[in-house]
Amino acid sequence: MISEGGLFLRGMLIGCAFCILVILLGHIKLSHEPSDPHEHHHIQAPNKEEVLKLMGMEKMELSQSMRVYCIILVRPKDLSLWSAVRTTWSKHCDKADFYSSEHVKAFDSIALNTNDMWVMIRKAIQMAYEKHKDEYNWFFINQPSTFAIIENLKYLLLKKDPSEPFYIGHTVKEGDLDYVDIAGGVVLSLESVNRFIDVMNKPDKCPETGGILWKISEDKHLAMCLKHKGVLAENAEDSEGKNIFNTKSVGTLIKDAMASDPQKVVEGCCSDIAITFSGLSPNNMQVMMYGVYRLRVYGHSFNDALVFLPPVNSDND
Repeated sequence: MISEGGLFLRGMLIGCAFCILVILLGHIKLSHEPSDPHEHHHIQAPNKEEVLKLMGMEKMELSQSMRVYCIILVRPKDLSLWSAVRTTWSKHCDKADFYSSEHVKAFDSIALNTNDMWVMIRKAIQMAYEKHKDEYNWFFINQPSTFAIIENLKYLLLKKDPSEPFYIGHTVKEGDLDYVDIAGGVVLSLESVNRFIDVMNKPDKCPETGGILWKISEDKHLAMCLKHKGVLAENAEDSEGKNIFNTKSVGTLIKDAMASDPQKVVEGCCSDIAITFSGLSPNNMQVMMYGVYRLRVYGHSFNDALVFLPPVNSDND
């Protein structure tokens, strides 16, 4: 039998452990800023009529002033996707660099020497900022399984000021935190990157490691750090309210739309100015490239109100 003294000691130990757990949980909760009732934002792309109202010179200045730097996070296991991204959509970035967890001989990349995705993001943003802050005003972070249409991204950002703290993508809400799901791509204005670099040097607000009791995903980490600097996640939509950063493939979105309303397969599936589709294979990437950039219908022209020219000296499609 256990003595009364032993039972008392055991109760004390359990009580202490419980108190420590409560303190730790309280610390995690307090690490977030108080919930803002207006924190969930929606940002809409301009409609065609808005763009048509712009003067010719203004259109040209806007299109030329937008400089998108693409950060593509890769690992050696992603080699086939890496190759597909390299020969497809990434050529439409004003500049694209692959940031790899380690050095890989097969492709040029910037080695980060870590397998932790959160640490990779921190290092990649810091290196990109230090090297390119005077050349590019928008930073686009993406994974190799996500296809991106950079011209549509520029259209979304057309009248947005990169000196303002924009943090954009497909938002997800968890508790009092809104974050951009990295599967659909993450867009940061230059000012947001400025603020992230500042908070990154404050371990109490933006730790390099995961949570105390459990690991926090990299996209939540990013949102928590930015929130401390007043940068809130904004869900990007077209003028009809449809998401334009997609965390699923076109095929999956079509199946979902058919299950929801078989009479509106395409209309219920995707926006006409979608920016990303995720979960693609290398072959899917090539098919998307064909459909988006190469297939033409002769005798039919969309007469777009704005033209985004490819980077100078690029082999852009």
